[in-house]
Amino acid sequence: MTANGATNAPDVVDVVALGESMVTFLPTTPGRLADVTSFDRGIGGAESNVVCTLAAAGHAVRWVGRVGADAFGDHLVAAIGAYGVDVSAVRRDPGRHTGIYFRTAGDRSTDAHEVAYYRAGSAASAMSVANVDAAAVGAGRILHLSGITAALSPDCLHLLRTLTAPRPGRPLISFDVNHRARLWHSATDAPAVLLDLARTADIVFVGLDEAEETWGVTGGADQIRELLPEPGVLVVKDGGRGATAHVHAEPRTTFAPAPRVTVTAATGAGDAFAAGFLSGTLRNLPVGERLRHGHLMAAAALTVPGDLATPPSRALADRLAALDDQAWETLRLGPGWTAADDRADEEVRTP
Repeated sequence: MTANGATNAPDVVDVVALGESMVTFLPTTPGRLADVTSFDRGIGGAESNVVCTLAAAGHAVRWVGRVGADAFGDHLVAAIGAYGVDVSAVRRDPGRHTGIYFRTAGDRSTDAHEVAYYRAGSAASAMSVANVDAAAVGAGRILHLSGITAALSPDCLHLLRTLTAPRPGRPLISFDVNHRARLWHSATDAPAVLLDLARTADIVFVGLDEAEETWGVTGGADQIRELLPEPGVLVVKDGGRGATAHVHAEPRTTFAPAPRVTVTAATGAGDAFAAGFLSGTLRNLPVGERLRHGHLMAAAALTVPGDLATPPSRALADRLAALDDQAWETLRLGPGWTAADDRADEEVRTP
């Protein structure tokens, strides 16, 4: 039911993602935020990043969110919609602003960076069971969520708990832990809340270092699986080393090493990985190929400065994901590699 009480029966799509998207400002030159005089405007948000990437890869997707009735909200809805994402269920809040953030050109995964968020009290933080279009959220084969939303407000947390609660006809739930410590009002709340939400999901994404920071797990992917035995699929990411998938239906874990990538910035790589893995899931690919598609989507994001990159065509991604182990491990991907659709695989590699 929509906020005004009208019922809605939207078309079923491959993936629905619910969460906050923000306008991002990236410096046009290196340096401290205090010294930068001009910025390029973009968009960013874990969940919308996932569906923008999936849309660019040819999937039918929807983003459900809440933005201000302001110019930044106009920009977000238009920019995300331009990727081919259904934004018809996005709500406008006349009393709250659209979230924005600034970051330096440095890599956020290192100490050589600055990030300044202006999202407190944003329109997205007011999302709730009462004002989100439940029909639009539920009309997807997969519903993708993240722990970021849980940290925005008590209403947002209640919304996530409601959406992930077991019920007949519930979509397949994809959950990216995405622990952002600075968003939580109480640091002690995050571990238990994120663990509870992950245990209700069908597909869970978590970083190896993230699991250690959040839950104190130091024993690797197997120990994380012991902590999270419930999800049908658990994907544990280990940065540039690779990723491991634990699948209930598979007798053994599957590990896929990451190709070597010339990194421009790490922003958005985790979201792109999730998109690649979900794309493979929708296509019923073998688990190892799903992981490789995740790595390829992440490699596209790693080679651009912003949150979103043009992904490889499906034909190119399928061709690379099908390489034998030796050829896969010799891949070298650099800026511009996704444009190599009509060239031999060797030409994708950088020196």
